Amino acid sequence: GYRNFGTKLWNACRFAQLNDARFGARRPEAEAATNRWIVAETARVGAEVDAALAAYRFDDAAAALYRFVWGVVCDWYVELAKPLLEGPHAEETRATTGWVLDRCMILLHPFMPFVTEELWGLTAARDTMLVHAPWPEDDPAALAHPEAEGEMRWVVAFVEAVRSARAQMGVPAGLAVPVLRIEEGAAGRAAWDANAALVRRLARIEGVEDADTAPRGSAAVTVGAARYALPLEGLIDAEAEAARLEKALGKLEKEIRGLAGRADNPRFAASAPPEIVAETRANLAAREAEAETVRAALASVRELG
Repeated sequence: GYRNFGTKLWNACRFAQLNDARFGARRPEAEAATNRWIVAETARVGAEVDAALAAYRFDDAAAALYRFVWGVVCDWYVELAKPLLEGPHAEETRATTGWVLDRCMILLHPFMPFVTEELWGLTAARDTMLVHAPWPEDDPAALAHPEAEGEMRWVVAFVEAVRSARAQMGVPAGLAVPVLRIEEGAAGRAAWDANAALVRRLARIEGVEDADTAPRGSAAVTVGAARYALPLEGLIDAEAEAARLEKALGKLEKEIRGLAGRADNPRFAASAPPEIVAETRANLAAREAEAETVRAALASVRELG
């Protein structure tokens, strides 16, 4: 798992090099919402790491960096930056990408010194080794940009929700599909208007159209208080998907019965370590939520039959 994490970081740096990122540069004065968002997120994780280290919670510091580097920088920012590198914000994106990855390497260095030191030397001509680089002192409050952060959080949440619905319903990966807007606030509409081309590419959708109600046999897509629908008619084999979902539901229900038997057993609660009891109950809640999602998907597929 951690080899894969090292590979993710290495590939992100390689991507940045191929796109002439400005490693070693000062923090840019970003204008694009994507760049303002990642600058704010980078400052925030730096403060989180500082607080964890001050409390001697090295595990919390490492976990925060793992989530940020893999889940935010590699999984999202690299993808969101690609179209910016071809437009009017290309230069600031090169500077932002280099600055963010420099921060990642510095913050990660105490935990994985060899890979980060190697990458530090490979990505640019440096004045000093990474081990002697100054520790970041970014002010999260000064670098916060609520409007850009809210906009990009909507983009990420929308794309994740559409991808989840597609995977749940067995929609072919390469197929661009329409999405219907049932209910959406002004913030969501503004985020869509500003990032429509990017969202279409990442979520593999044709676009978003207004509709009063979700049609029969559509998958629900929820982003906060906003509601969308993914029409499925003609996109999937309803009979095959129903069979697959029924099998998945049966497996989940069996797991739920086993977990519930343990969680509801007074002897288990009295004798097991508290963290094991908490983990069992958390697993039960997660499986129950997953089962509800599968039941909703199965109901939508059955409507197509």
